[in-house]
Amino acid sequence: MYNPISNEFFDQLTVAMERKIPSTIVYYQNEAEEKKKTPQETKALVKTMEVIDGFEFLVLDTNEKIRLSMVITFNGKRHRED
Repeated sequence: MYNPISNEFFDQLTVAMERKIPSTIVYYQNEAEEKKKTPQETKALVKTMEVIDGFEFLVLDTNEKIRLSMVITFNGKRHRED
């Protein structure tokens, strides 16, 4: 099921990209990790956002791709409830 991100989250991501703000992202790597409640954390610059197979992803300068719906916190601000 498609869950769009909030305008506030989108604005925060846009500012981080434009200003090249180093960001801390806490997220679930995939649905299995989400079920186990095993979050990951990474620190990187957000290069861009893209849609892959109908899902929105962050693309980081480390070449990691993180599905936006799996992001728990971005720079300390919570974006989903568990």
